[in-house]
Amino acid sequence: MAGTAIIDNPAMRAKPRLSFWQIWNMSFGFLGIQFGFALQNGNMSRIFETMGAKEDELAFLWLAAPATGLLVQPIIGYLSDRTWSPRWGRRRPFFLVGAICASLALLVMPHVSALWMAAGMLWVMDSSINISMEPFRALVGDLLPSNQRTAGFGAQTFFIGIGAVVGSLLPYIYTKWLHFSNVAPAHEISPSLKYAFYTGGTIYFLAVLWTVVTTKEYPPYDLAAFEEEKRRTSGFWHGVREAFAGVADMPRTMRQLAIVQFFSWLALFSMWIYATPAITSHIYHTSDTTSALYNEGADWVNVCFSVYNGVSALAALALPLVARATSRRFTHMLCLALGGLGLISIYFIGNIPIEQTTTFQFFGAHTFRVAELALLVPMIGIGVAWSSILSIPYAMLAGALPTNRMGYYMGVFNFFIVLPQMVAGVTLGFFTKHVFNNNSALTLVLGGVSMIMSGLLTLRVHDADDIRLPNNMSPAENLTYEASLADANPDM
Repeated sequence: MAGTAIIDNPAMRAKPRLSFWQIWNMSFGFLGIQFGFALQNGNMSRIFETMGAKEDELAFLWLAAPATGLLVQPIIGYLSDRTWSPRWGRRRPFFLVGAICASLALLVMPHVSALWMAAGMLWVMDSSINISMEPFRALVGDLLPSNQRTAGFGAQTFFIGIGAVVGSLLPYIYTKWLHFSNVAPAHEISPSLKYAFYTGGTIYFLAVLWTVVTTKEYPPYDLAAFEEEKRRTSGFWHGVREAFAGVADMPRTMRQLAIVQFFSWLALFSMWIYATPAITSHIYHTSDTTSALYNEGADWVNVCFSVYNGVSALAALALPLVARATSRRFTHMLCLALGGLGLISIYFIGNIPIEQTTTFQFFGAHTFRVAELALLVPMIGIGVAWSSILSIPYAMLAGALPTNRMGYYMGVFNFFIVLPQMVAGVTLGFFTKHVFNNNSALTLVLGGVSMIMSGLLTLRVHDADDIRLPNNMSPAENLTYEASLADANPDM
């Protein structure tokens, strides 16, 4: 493996099984993180269009954030691997710094008044979210024994789902329940969206702070050797070289998962970038950002996003059981296929007249557009896929990584989230304008095909850690198992 790793091998330490509440506390910060992501993913294209962006320019405007993430994430992972404070631990300082920056960005975003300001704040917000998010992934590998890792990533996915449900619904809640206006003059953010961002920023900080305060981390196995290695490998250029040199030496499982991640996240970015214009233009048949109908459609996009995230939270509880009964590879393939079919089906909902309505009697009469209700059906498959994307690849990866570079490689693995976002930024605008004749609903179809392809590629992933482990293994049995993995896998 390229470079020099800090000497700290948690596999040499018998990790005890953590209690339900310990896993709850260490994962709770993801509730706040997902408030930030939900508001970003559901509303940035809406904000860009409000500031005057054209439909084929949207993907390009999302480029700055992933380009920065490509540099920031491995560096954050590298630094967190080399960090230890008796008071703050290893990963928690990065949780806190990222949370402060991201919360401030969420508070400032509703006050942008030009397109360049919106793009710049997206860059700050996305980078800050990733500073706090990536060490959360490494924390599961740090603290949990092998037979709890799928459950650990599942707990994170549960909180991601709950946070995203409420975060996505915030603009709708402020409009329909609290009666804030969802329309505004040209080039201004509506009051309902402003207060949604204020709420999200506050919850983001408080949720991450809860994890920082309630979670304790294991110290380095040999603190003296850890500090000596830090001194020996200190220096700015050595750090830069270390942060990027290991990319070429990724373990085999990580290389295979990288391809799966690329196509699945390309599909997700096609949805996050183009769901608002696709649904407002293809189903609501309007592109006028100052009209009530456009903003009703944009609000319903947030409802759709809350539904798929709610499904994701529920699916997170079932995925470990399905994976144990079958395999993680088969489970991930099945979930991605359902998500891909969901994305493709959105195109056909455009055939339902937007004027067609139906009424439900539930604590009074409630009238909905049939097309709006139909849009919730694809969100079930997308939610199942999202749940799997957030947990199963990381569970497979954690068992294949050298334990003393867990944070670094989790950061590198995020390359294959930001790279498809960059590809989406460069190519999807071209496809939307020149191949699909500005029909962004077809861009969602392309995303669905990409997600199904990623599911098929999952079947070729080598998952050495995917065995039927009993849930009641003792710390000593966990230690023996992880040591056997290290012997069998030279990468570890």
